[in-house]
Amino acid sequence: MKNRLTTGFYELKVEQVIDKRIWDIPVIEEKDDIENVLKIFGRRHHVWVLKSQKSKELVGVITEHDILSILVPKKFSAYGVGMPDIRSLQYGTVTTAKDLMSTKLISCGPDDTIKNVLQKMARYQIRRLPVVDGKKLIGELTLHQLIRRYYEATQYYSLVENKKEG
Repeated sequence: MKNRLTTGFYELKVEQVIDKRIWDIPVIEEKDDIENVLKIFGRRHHVWVLKSQKSKELVGVITEHDILSILVPKKFSAYGVGMPDIRSLQYGTVTTAKDLMSTKLISCGPDDTIKNVLQKMARYQIRRLPVVDGKKLIGELTLHQLIRRYYEATQYYSLVENKKEG
């Protein structure tokens, strides 16, 4: 039973398990000011950055690590080696979400398998992936959601639906 359950879980498609509540995903437009970004981080650990709310085109992500990088006071050495990270609230070099976001996105699509998603999460040491259709953000999938779905399945719940099997 357990082996069949695990195999079935790995074969599920992202579209079968993502939360359809797109309105609950933390998003901001790239042109939004840094104060709006910080406001979101009072409630969330990340925010997806969109070209515009209308297009839903995903262009970046901002994480807690990015926020930490702009909050830390900067000291620049005259003899520094390499290019320092000059993004800073202290010096006013970060004013919009675009100034802070990372554009190196790791994402998944609705037809990807859960096995593929878990492998990406492990390889890149991340706990959440945006779900994109082309460039359009259609959802997000978190490790927490996957753990919960697998646990529910072990308690005689269907992997796809949230109903007990009879």
